Amino acid sequence: MTEGKTETLQYRFDGPEHLPVLILGPSLGTTWHMWDRQVPELTKQWRVFRFDLPGHGGAPAHPAASVGDLATRLLATLEGLGVHRFGYAGCALGGAVGIELALRHPERLASLALIAASPRFGTADEFRQRGVIVRTNGLDPIARSAPDRWFTGGFAAAQPAITEWAVQMVRTTDPGCYIAACEALASFDVRAGLGSVGVPTLVLVGSEDQVTGPAEARTLVAGIPDARLAVVPGASHLVPVEQPAAVTDLLVRHFSTAWQPLPETTTGHVVLPAAAPRPPQAPAVAPPQPAPVAEIAPAPVPAQVQGPPDTYDTGIKVRREVLGDAHVDRILERTDAFSEDFQQLVTRYAWGEVWDRPGLDRRTRSCVTLTALVAGGHLDELAVHTRAALRNGLTPDEIKEVLLQAAVYCGVPAASGAFRVAQQVIREETTPPE
Repeated sequence: MTEGKTETLQYRFDGPEHLPVLILGPSLGTTWHMWDRQVPELTKQWRVFRFDLPGHGGAPAHPAASVGDLATRLLATLEGLGVHRFGYAGCALGGAVGIELALRHPERLASLALIAASPRFGTADEFRQRGVIVRTNGLDPIARSAPDRWFTGGFAAAQPAITEWAVQMVRTTDPGCYIAACEALASFDVRAGLGSVGVPTLVLVGSEDQVTGPAEARTLVAGIPDARLAVVPGASHLVPVEQPAAVTDLLVRHFSTAWQPLPETTTGHVVLPAAAPRPPQAPAVAPPQPAPVAEIAPAPVPAQVQGPPDTYDTGIKVRREVLGDAHVDRILERTDAFSEDFQQLVTRYAWGEVWDRPGLDRRTRSCVTLTALVAGGHLDELAVHTRAALRNGLTPDEIKEVLLQAAVYCGVPAASGAFRVAQQVIREETTPPE
């Protein structure tokens, strides 16, 4: 790939070329084969386009930094194929891509179905913790626990072949791409934008889904104008696999009846979307009226008198990304009138300025921070920043090397206490859940 070129996605088409295109987006850890049972019926009315996430199903391992990045790659892939308008159905992470498309490129979407989706998937801490586990233990613990997240107990027991297929699907995913997808979900939060979704939308969820269940589905329906809800009984998170017939029927009915036509001009001609994706147009406003003669407009505020941008918002964002929402929330809850100024100082200066500087990446800053904390004997803070180092991408072996280096330059007694603290934190953070 040439520098600056958008990566494309691994894909396949099924169905006659003359039919309108319907895209099926996969869940994290799955491949396009999760939709196999829907394809025969859907291809009677649509040309079905399926894609794999980066590093999934043998796709090139080019990690995506965000859900928006995945949407951009999907559009780049479609552009190369001459597909400008389509229906879209996505499961979980695939559903997040669908929401992103509806918010950023509504002119491309004719209709939308969100399956096992949410405007915010759990908490950022949960997904970054999953990344720590994968970075330390590989994908095997996540793969072995996948059936518990994806299927009801009865289905998993009755369908051992499908259960094993699910485990192997996760095991064969590229770990780096899986971790990047976890980071993408950690930063995904479109709750404030749901009211801007103007595409006919079906929200579909399994009644037994413990990952993104009926409560999350109702949040989507409440936020998206005129969205409809469908709850599939006896299904968990990977509902298209567990209840394929019910999901297929719901998708056929939705896309058959809620396919939004292209807008027309005042002359009745259909407006075709441009070859390249376009941002949503701003709402039309009335033309400005002529100003009264000799009216004096307020003088603009000179740029030089405006103060520097406030770094608090940047600081709190970086602080949460590095230390985790739960830790920062505990600090803020304990903040009172006496400590408020200190917390403002730390957030603005340490996190909004120093940690956000581009000169060092976060892995390197974690190495420096751990060493400084060992030298100062600040073991409580060392525990916090050992967790942060794992979230920033350091492995336990790399943290060990940092502490060995610190032992030479900071002293063995200081490093001895640091090893005890770090060992406990690493055990807690990297042990897969039962």
